[in-house]
Amino acid sequence: MRCMRAAKKEDTAMTLRPSVRRSTAPPRRARRTAGVTLLATATILAGTASATAGSTPPQAAGGPTVAPSELSETTRLADRRSLVVGDRAYAMGDETGLYPAAGWHIRGEMGGFWTQPIKLLDGLWFGLDGAWLGKDVAAQKYTSGHGYSRIDYSGDVRVGRTDFVPDGIRATLVGLTLESSTAKTVKLDVDAHSELMASYPWGWTTPSAAAANLPDTGAYADGSLRFREQGTPSYPNATEHDYAAFVGSSLRPTGHALSPNNRGPQDPAVICPADGTTPARCDDSLVGKGTGGRLTYDVSLAAGKSKTIWFAVAGSDGGVSATQREYRRALSSPESLLKAKTRDRQEIDSMSAVDLPGDRLLQQSVEWSKQNLADSVQEARNLRIRDVNEGKAYPAPVGTIDTARWFGAGFPDYPWLFGTDGEYTAYAAVAAGQFDTTKEHLRALRDISDLLNNRSGKVAHEVVPTGDVYFGSNQSAGNTDETAKFPSAVATLWRWTGDDRFRNEMYDFSVRNLQYIYRELDKDSDGWPEGLANVERSGMGVEKLDSTVYLARGLRDVADMAASKHDTAVQQWATARATDLESRFEAQWWVPQALGYADSIDDPANPANDNTPIFQRHWTGVTPMEAVLVRPGQPDSPLSSTANATTALDQREKPCYTGEFGLYHTGTGPTSDPAGNPGPSCDPVVSQVKSERAMFGLNTSIMAVAEGNYGRLGKDQQQVYTTGNARIQLDPTVWETPGAMPEIAPSPDSPANIGRPFYDRSMALQAWGAYGILWPVVHQQLGVDPDLGHGKVAVIPQLPEGQQKVAGSNIRLGRGSVDVSARLTGKELRTDVKVKGVGAKFTIGAVLPTGATVKSVSLDGRSASYQLVTTTRGVEVQVAARGSSSALKIALH
Repeated sequence: MRCMRAAKKEDTAMTLRPSVRRSTAPPRRARRTAGVTLLATATILAGTASATAGSTPPQAAGGPTVAPSELSETTRLADRRSLVVGDRAYAMGDETGLYPAAGWHIRGEMGGFWTQPIKLLDGLWFGLDGAWLGKDVAAQKYTSGHGYSRIDYSGDVRVGRTDFVPDGIRATLVGLTLESSTAKTVKLDVDAHSELMASYPWGWTTPSAAAANLPDTGAYADGSLRFREQGTPSYPNATEHDYAAFVGSSLRPTGHALSPNNRGPQDPAVICPADGTTPARCDDSLVGKGTGGRLTYDVSLAAGKSKTIWFAVAGSDGGVSATQREYRRALSSPESLLKAKTRDRQEIDSMSAVDLPGDRLLQQSVEWSKQNLADSVQEARNLRIRDVNEGKAYPAPVGTIDTARWFGAGFPDYPWLFGTDGEYTAYAAVAAGQFDTTKEHLRALRDISDLLNNRSGKVAHEVVPTGDVYFGSNQSAGNTDETAKFPSAVATLWRWTGDDRFRNEMYDFSVRNLQYIYRELDKDSDGWPEGLANVERSGMGVEKLDSTVYLARGLRDVADMAASKHDTAVQQWATARATDLESRFEAQWWVPQALGYADSIDDPANPANDNTPIFQRHWTGVTPMEAVLVRPGQPDSPLSSTANATTALDQREKPCYTGEFGLYHTGTGPTSDPAGNPGPSCDPVVSQVKSERAMFGLNTSIMAVAEGNYGRLGKDQQQVYTTGNARIQLDPTVWETPGAMPEIAPSPDSPANIGRPFYDRSMALQAWGAYGILWPVVHQQLGVDPDLGHGKVAVIPQLPEGQQKVAGSNIRLGRGSVDVSARLTGKELRTDVKVKGVGAKFTIGAVLPTGATVKSVSLDGRSASYQLVTTTRGVEVQVAARGSSSALKIALH
């Protein structure tokens, strides 16, 4: 499961996991000959590179140059994972160009080359005159770009490797660029080892991956290696399948070979153990049934001239004909596909572009977080929906979903559809302007959940691209929090887009979400929802804090959508429920001696002792300050009272809860657990569980957002948490994969990924960590707060402590956008707003610095009437804007 669920035997140490356009230079025309592309200095994109860890504009062996922004690494490349992603395929190896066995869902099989819902290859290896790249020829530098990666190698022949996945095609492309100072012909060997298997079943499920995986066959035809797995596994309800993978180039090989091996320098293969962490590095799993092949080319090189050969790994779960189509599409024009990929990524980069002169690290994290979201997009077809009951069953499918598209939660082990992950990610995605995938993610959740759960309203938790639902059916405990969160994700997207059609499409399901909770998950009728939530640990009560918080927010959001649709009955029902819950919340959940909120209530050891607060110091204690409620006639504000929020946030900033890179999963303090307390104590409450000093990107995001909701943008407040997530993504002393925000930061109880076996790591890229970067910057610091569903937009920036300016451009709102700039010069606050194509009533303003008062306000050079509104962020100056371009000046005392 993806919740902060207790570790399974298979998970070992890494399972502390939460549940939870720049200008371009025209490219020089490439010249083709004999299937080999000669790229003189084919500059695909021109721009500035982000100078981190020796980052420079790329020019690998005179090959394709692709860079508006890049990050490079030169150390411990064999210990780092590489990743390239497209919406129909992805590939993971290490940063030398080799392919260690990786991942734990199917132990050692989650890396390599994939196209949802199947794996294609364990790896692809290149040898030059008998010397294998990455082993005999050392990798010198690995570079992450926007939508591609590159590896530079040493040697007499300069070699550069560029990997990318074109969107819309089920294939990965690898460009190998060679350059020699003297004319010569080199022998190029290309090894490929297949592993055709579905993403489900897994290693420990019933049936298991071993039962599901059938032997592959290999063949050579028309210049390519062709691998295939056909048949029907022997367990009940298994279906016949025909998986295929092609490997080759448009250049004709001079030789080929087939064998059970062909893993380049990784022959003979070291097999991963079933459990444990020895050996630290292996090449295949115990369930592997792949086969291998080799293609050999004679490549002539002219002195000082580079030559690029493109290779494709294409596949399909629809047999050879479908694979042939994908293979031909990929090799039809690789350079054009790379240009298209980078143009698309430049478009993403151009949206929500920010200028943060006081925090350049955070500015760069915004840039890469947008790319991380784009790298997370996945799509699958013909999902056969079935409830596999946490791997204990394999029934016949209840139906089929033709197409699903979503933000994959994490790579390599979670690149599939989740409820809670997608709901948190939605906030980052709307701030980044990535509306379409957010809509598609929510649609997929609705469609699958309704089919799986017979329209009960319950949201499925974890859906594999095969259509197997691991957790979240009516028959399972489910995760209450994600059913409660779903309406808020819909409402947020509606407010940012003004898309009433989408609201109408999702409205019925959103209402049924909350009706399900009250019908099925409040057996004692006390109004506090029961069931599992983001944290699942021993000793927790039946009713969880985060489910309660998100239910409160969800009720207000459903009421808001109902009001816009004139559905008085639902509006009144949701409002009444919300008012009741809010009125009783503080008295029930606040624990004064803990200086925080209970994680859960209802003592599981004493069912008669109803509503007993249980305090365990989990990260979910921050959610009352993180989740904002929209209430008619009031400023939007979190569920927590300001007084308690201040106390709780002060407490969470202390070393009991916060480490170098952010918020712990479970803080330290007195405990009756035999593991004891390894850290300081900040309160006297004796917990029944041990601390878990693992800093997840999500936990840190929740804290960053909570701090911003209360205007706490100081260096010891929000900036601690935005910096924490930015560093694990961008700091070369910390990162594993440059530019990719991982699931877990290096933590006292969760060592850095780079030092752990490849099959025992947390995710190299986790989507929801972007929530703690994009939402604080775009929504809180720049103050962009749209309510396009009601035809309104407010832009009320707040400058972080010690900073004089924040600015953002091309922030998408509906079909238009807004540019924002806020600055403090002496005793004058200034907000500049430029609106493009947004038909709405605008309010602009600023949050006053602490202790400041207003001397005068002018709009576009004229004295303006204004309102002073006290919010949880502070005192806001609000002024009605008059046109598409407004300049607000506030003189301060």
